[in-house]
Amino acid sequence: MKNKLRCLIVDDEPLAANVLEKYILRLDHLTLVGKSQNAVEAFNILNAQAIDLMFLDIKMPQITGLEFLRSLRRPPAVIFTTAYRDFALEGFEMSAVDYLLKPISFERFLKAISKIVDSSSGQSANESASDSLNTLDREYIFVREDKRMKKVLLTDILFIESIKDYVKIITKSGPVMTYLKMNYLEEQLPDQLFLRAHKSYIINIQAIQAYGATDIEIEGTVIPIGRHYKQAVHRRLDELML
Repeated sequence: MKNKLRCLIVDDEPLAANVLEKYILRLDHLTLVGKSQNAVEAFNILNAQAIDLMFLDIKMPQITGLEFLRSLRRPPAVIFTTAYRDFALEGFEMSAVDYLLKPISFERFLKAISKIVDSSSGQSANESASDSLNTLDREYIFVREDKRMKKVLLTDILFIESIKDYVKIITKSGPVMTYLKMNYLEEQLPDQLFLRAHKSYIINIQAIQAYGATDIEIEGTVIPIGRHYKQAVHRRLDELML
């Protein structure tokens, strides 16, 4: 590929970080530009230079890898590295490229890298990750409900309603209530299937049964079209009718 992927390792375990460094150095299309033992150091590196791919440990002092990733407005592609299986579902919920359990074999490392890099495509990790989110290759999301992670198929979602700090995901099999910000969830859903119709609603375009100037009907529920979303919503719906 034309440009090497610029990698950052964030891990407070020196031995684990050294293993990742050795793996990175073995691949021609990767280059290591930084190592940090905590989120503060990593934040400074991210602000100082461009990073395409971050290998992020979850259990770290002061702030966890998950908390750190949530704090970033425009994070690079992320591969979580940890000795704990318990965080896997939450990691994938945050759109991580992969989740590697320590000790990490080189074979497993290669498999993770292959998810974001095609050596003949010339794509950066950010481009690859973005393309992945904007296709239906991602068929589901995991959300937390009642202290458990629940798998929700994207095609089963009818619409999503924001209720203060929670969202109610209305699916074909019933509602799922979870603590999530609407804007964050909107970023995780593929644009060709979902549409923000109102500050409190995201709809599945394929589930629309009828619509008018001010509202959309899905499974008997009338969903208002927000004033600030009206132009974009009708432009999108008109395109679908062509």
